[in-house]
Amino acid sequence: MLTVYGFGASGNCWKVAQILRSTDRPFAWIEVDSNAGGTRTDAFLAVNPNGKVPAVVLADGEVLTESNAILAHFAEGTAWLPAPGLARTRVFEWLFFEQYSHEPYIAVARNWIGYLKARTRYADRLPEVMERGYRALAVMERRLAGADWLAGGAPSIADLALFAYTHVAHEGEFELSAYPGIRAWLERVRAIPGIEPLG
Repeated sequence: MLTVYGFGASGNCWKVAQILRSTDRPFAWIEVDSNAGGTRTDAFLAVNPNGKVPAVVLADGEVLTESNAILAHFAEGTAWLPAPGLARTRVFEWLFFEQYSHEPYIAVARNWIGYLKARTRYADRLPEVMERGYRALAVMERRLAGADWLAGGAPSIADLALFAYTHVAHEGEFELSAYPGIRAWLERVRAIPGIEPLG
């Protein structure tokens, strides 16, 4: 059986659990609280020397890290990931966007404000995080104003990756009322059989 080391409050870890559930792969879950230093212990660093969750240990002992790489690995050969070619490249564009332009702002604001309750501690950094988070939401809105899904005409792991933190963006005080395309897309993703929202 697969073993997932993850933090239940993390959208990055949610992605991994969701693709495993969506592809009917049973797994064991080991909770690791990254905010409490759980990823810096010797035991965890032996699993992932980069000190981050999620990490997946395969049945043969191989370890997979980085949430979007894990998504792609388990989506291979399923409807969640197109065959090699332009359609797959479009999915990967959104995966890289999510990790570089979206998650560092939407997820960070959520962690600081909604989880750590540390708005005052990060008051000097929040304005830039919020500005860049809204910039990422605007990019998504431009796509979703005229398309049902982020990449192509069907749901893919691009949608799972971006849904992870977008559907809880309000916990970081992002207001989505000005983004009707995103709001409609969130409802479409929620309606996919088997989707279990974070929290």
